[in-house]
Amino acid sequence: MGQIKVEKNVNGIEGLTVITPAVHGDARGYFMETYNMQDMKEAGVLDRDGNEYVFVQDNQSASKKGVLRGLHYQINFPQDKLVRVVKGRVFDVAVDLRKGSPTFGKYYGIELTEENKVQFLIPKDFAHGFLVLSDYAEFCYKVSDFYHANDQGGLMWNDPDIGIDWPLEGIEEVILSDKDKVNLSLKEYKKEMGL
Repeated sequence: MGQIKVEKNVNGIEGLTVITPAVHGDARGYFMETYNMQDMKEAGVLDRDGNEYVFVQDNQSASKKGVLRGLHYQINFPQDKLVRVVKGRVFDVAVDLRKGSPTFGKYYGIELTEENKVQFLIPKDFAHGFLVLSDYAEFCYKVSDFYHANDQGGLMWNDPDIGIDWPLEGIEEVILSDKDKVNLSLKEYKKEMGL
């Protein structure tokens, strides 16, 4: 027990949590627990209903420098996400899209690296994305619901109304998928969702 250090409600955004695991290293390398439900509960990391997070699927992606994935959200089947980097460095971002939230449209960004081993817990109803800062990165994340086809939306990565301060120094080109090139602005999202 007690294998994690937790910073809750980062940047004043309720639910966003930064988790630093205990890393046990020696001359052979290191060992760490990447997820322990008991430690999360003991640290008071609970979902918006006061329950333990339950994750049902693990995902992993590999990307080269300059790739920006996001900012994605689920429309009808929102997911809690616990994200981390196992190789390289990324700048990871969550944007609050919770209806009625006092921090709606506000974001928090954090650098996740293979060295710092920090994890970022992003509750349901946030948009999420990351920019690869190293030549190559492997990104892993747990989700609380299964993938549902045609349930993903996206926000523009560079929407001035959100104002994300992406660390673009050394990035020659931001590389987006075709789908992410046509993501909504926050204003368009609000109109589409009737907010």
